[in-house]
Amino acid sequence: MTLFHGAGVAIVTPFSNGKVDFPALGKLIDRQIEEGIDALIVCGTTGEAPTLKDEEHVETVRFAVERAQGRVPVIGGAGSNDTHHALEMSLSLEEVGVDGLLIVTPYYNKCTQKGLISHYTAIADAVDTPMILYSVPSRTGVNISPGAVEALCGHPNIAGIKEASGNISQVVEISRFVSDEFALYSGNDDMIVPTLSVGGVGVISVAANLVPGDTSRMVHKYLNGDTEGAARLQLAMKPLIDALFCEVNPIPVKAALALMGQIQPEYRSPLCPPDPANLERIRKELEGYGLL
Repeated sequence: MTLFHGAGVAIVTPFSNGKVDFPALGKLIDRQIEEGIDALIVCGTTGEAPTLKDEEHVETVRFAVERAQGRVPVIGGAGSNDTHHALEMSLSLEEVGVDGLLIVTPYYNKCTQKGLISHYTAIADAVDTPMILYSVPSRTGVNISPGAVEALCGHPNIAGIKEASGNISQVVEISRFVSDEFALYSGNDDMIVPTLSVGGVGVISVAANLVPGDTSRMVHKYLNGDTEGAARLQLAMKPLIDALFCEVNPIPVKAALALMGQIQPEYRSPLCPPDPANLERIRKELEGYGLL
């Protein structure tokens, strides 16, 4: 059931003149795979999924599946604050050949833990593709409690969780009762090694957009027993990670990729370019890491 061990990139969606820039996306995908990324996560938060029309969303995921050509798993974001919409999007992405689905908690209208269990169960019952739960309460206002994870982790189509609460105590509590078949992924780039230390198997990473090789090496060093080497990479990457979250994601990471000449510095409103001081901070960290 585990979709991947290692580093998955929450890849950006590049735009040009208001449309998805598929040539740029193709180059990003090729670079990620060539530099050792273990999975592609397409049209998630970092991919600005809430601003994509359904047709754009499906075509972007379809493009990624075709470009990857089976070299790494492709996991499509299909979350919504409407269970029916999330279910329909999940089925659409299943049709284009994704290897997995990433389903964020419902946002804005929110729900109880009972509602979360019902939401995820309804989607999981309707698809044949493995699903990863996604908990990021700082953005959605909804946390998947350890109890809800315990209730869901035995479902045959629920393969794991991207845990982005930033609460290491909660991560530890989840790790206490999930089986080896249920994958725990860090959703925070600054908590990769801590999450691995309590049973995690990887990360779904924003920073990997810039440093896929180092992000993957960090995880695999840890999984292969080189905990000190993994910790060194985690610490070396920390200033870059901090810069990537100096404004709301994915503003800084897209600015960084634009500085590196890989995409246009274009966002979907209400996102906008970073403040000049933050752009300079991003530039400085890219230079310090040897990316410029």
